[in-house]
Amino acid sequence: MKFKLRSVVALANKKLPIKLAALVLAGSTLISALLGIFRDRLLNTLYLDTYPAGIDAYTVAFTVPDFMFFLLVSGALSVTFIPVFNKQLMSDRRKEAWRLSSSVLNIFAIATMVVSVLIMIFAEPLVKHVVGPGLSESSMALAVSMMRVVAINPFLFAISTVLASIQQAVGRFVFYAMAPAVYNIGIIIGITQFTGGITIFGVQIFEGGIMGVALGVVLGAILQLVISIVGVLGLGFDYEFKIDKKSASLKKVFGLLPARSIDQGIDYVNQLVEINMASRMGSGTVRSFQQASSLSLMPVNLIGTAVATAFFPKMTEDLGADNTGAFKRDFSDGLRTIIWLALPISLVAFATRGYVVNFIKNGGDQLIASLLGILVISIFCRCLFAILSRGFYASQDTRTPLLVSVAAIGLNIGLAVWFTLGLKIGPYGLAYAESIGAVVEITLLMVLLGRKFKNLFSLQFARTVIKIVFASAAAFVVAYFMTHQFQLAATDDSFGDTFPKFLLISLGSFLVYFLIGFVLKIPETRQMVGKIGKMLGRVVKKR
Repeated sequence: MKFKLRSVVALANKKLPIKLAALVLAGSTLISALLGIFRDRLLNTLYLDTYPAGIDAYTVAFTVPDFMFFLLVSGALSVTFIPVFNKQLMSDRRKEAWRLSSSVLNIFAIATMVVSVLIMIFAEPLVKHVVGPGLSESSMALAVSMMRVVAINPFLFAISTVLASIQQAVGRFVFYAMAPAVYNIGIIIGITQFTGGITIFGVQIFEGGIMGVALGVVLGAILQLVISIVGVLGLGFDYEFKIDKKSASLKKVFGLLPARSIDQGIDYVNQLVEINMASRMGSGTVRSFQQASSLSLMPVNLIGTAVATAFFPKMTEDLGADNTGAFKRDFSDGLRTIIWLALPISLVAFATRGYVVNFIKNGGDQLIASLLGILVISIFCRCLFAILSRGFYASQDTRTPLLVSVAAIGLNIGLAVWFTLGLKIGPYGLAYAESIGAVVEITLLMVLLGRKFKNLFSLQFARTVIKIVFASAAAFVVAYFMTHQFQLAATDDSFGDTFPKFLLISLGSFLVYFLIGFVLKIPETRQMVGKIGKMLGRVVKKR
């Protein structure tokens, strides 16, 4: 059994080609997204209508722990650590690479442990004065208790992220890809098992309620850590419980880190501001806005993050070897792939937003659907951001994306205040501000990246994008008319009632998209059709 387990781990930890890695990441992200939809559906069914104050408290409780994780670690680590780590591996300095990994792991573990303890101590003033000032007194007390439970997450996530970054750097994505899904499974266990209370040997040690969801969150973080540990087995990681203060590579990582960390932190500051303002707009508004934002982020993670993550190690290798031409080709391939996937999905998501919301809440929700419709613009923009920002990070430039983010987030916050307090358009103002900020951000990044790498966006690239836009517009028209043909009825208040209609609309829209793309000779479409044709040919031959 032990031998078989090692064989499975070794097989899963094989280095994957870029496009296969992107497929694995996209597939795992899809599974995680579906689990997330199921998770949110359970939560909304239990609490959104019956206990909106409680579910607002649950949403608020995550903000500070998540903010600290994003500020200190998160994507900041991977984009600063991987280029330096890869450069050592390419120079045959494996011992130094593993020593660097140990030092980074130990530093972040210590730092986030301190942060977790501080959040537990100061949870009450953080909720009352920073993230949830508009909550009712009982909702505030619940948010404080839940925040103290999930405060351990930055510590657990930090260790997982360092181990995941090692896997990314060496092109091993299977266990890295599994981690988010496992995290959602932990939360689902919390919803289904812990909210009813926990009894051991006939003695009830926990009464249950929505606090059980917080326990499930911690369980998910622990499971994610276990998967991340399994993912580095067999890679040769020689962990040492020490920090190599004299390491030039360590200094390089932490020299690059502040700009990216602040960039991540600024993005999350915007979310803190949005949650703060939403908490003043009536019970349940925080959750509704958060749900719309989460739904808009699913395609971003599924497409933008997955594709960009798969291409990033290769782009760092290209520039590490001073091969700018290869970098341009790989970057353009990644950007074109994201546009090819993200644009039609964004447009079809706008047409079918009512169906999508119905998946997470029986009978749908007009406010969430309207907010999602506005945020569709940000779906496409944030997908592009994932690869555009990594274009800078691959060249070890974290300063430019930071400055762009400062400008975009400043605009976002300013517009949010004006739209909500000045124009009095409530939560819709938050969504409009976010989409406008996202458009400005990617526009600036594209201009600056084009100046940094001359002829990055070729005429052939532009022609392909125009073809994708045309095919996507056709898919949107089909989706629009089909949603009116197969409208949601008042009785469509379950997943089983909604999904067949959504599936039919989606299949019809994307069939048109692929047909037009094939006729227009869009490279990605032709490649995909060719692969499907080969697969079908093999099936026919076997028969």
